[in-house]
Amino acid sequence: MIWIGICLLGVIALLPALLSFRRATLLRDERETALALHQAQLAELERDLVEGMIAPSEHDSARLEIQRRLLGTDTLPAFVARKGASTGAIAAALIGLPVAAIALYLTVGHPSLPAQPLAPRLAAIQKEDHRNDAIIDRLREQLKQIPPGDPSLFQGYVLLGQAEAGRDHYAAAAQAWRSAIEQRFDPEVAARAAEAQMMADGGHISAETADLYRRALDAAPADAPWRMTVQQRIAQSEHQ
Repeated sequence: MIWIGICLLGVIALLPALLSFRRATLLRDERETALALHQAQLAELERDLVEGMIAPSEHDSARLEIQRRLLGTDTLPAFVARKGASTGAIAAALIGLPVAAIALYLTVGHPSLPAQPLAPRLAAIQKEDHRNDAIIDRLREQLKQIPPGDPSLFQGYVLLGQAEAGRDHYAAAAQAWRSAIEQRFDPEVAARAAEAQMMADGGHISAETADLYRRALDAAPADAPWRMTVQQRIAQSEHQ
């Protein structure tokens, strides 16, 4: 029964291509292509004359040149390929594509194979989140025990911000990085804090965040790879 559904989905997916292929008109040879082009040029030339875009003398000379090219189309060689051969090749490709896809699927799977249950996967993700929460909480407690002015406090808050940003907790990451630059101002960490705050605010750049961007840009080295991004954020804040 599942194979009927697979075949039905394949037909539905290929239906737009089959319909457009059926309605397509293919030019049979180069003579027909050249004839259509020159006829379009003649129509455009007559329209330009009516609209007054060209002078009658220019119209006559251009019309004579296009007529000469029309006569020259008889010398063009006929195209070797025929419409039937082209349509057959395209139809074979359209039919062969789903067949090849099913054959590729059968090399690594089968419709009768059961899907992996969702509940165990969600439980594993939740367990991993709880484990990360415990690690981050332990890091927070360790940072509280470090006396102010200790050089390791800066690095600890940087690591805390990276951990929070890795879990998409942007508000917590911004707060951690702000705590880091309170110990020692670093332009790259300041730019990270501003970027995380912008993400936490849904893309809105507040005046405080824009000021942090400017401080990071003023202290950034000339070859900092993130300078252009910060400049774009500052310009964005001015237009909000």
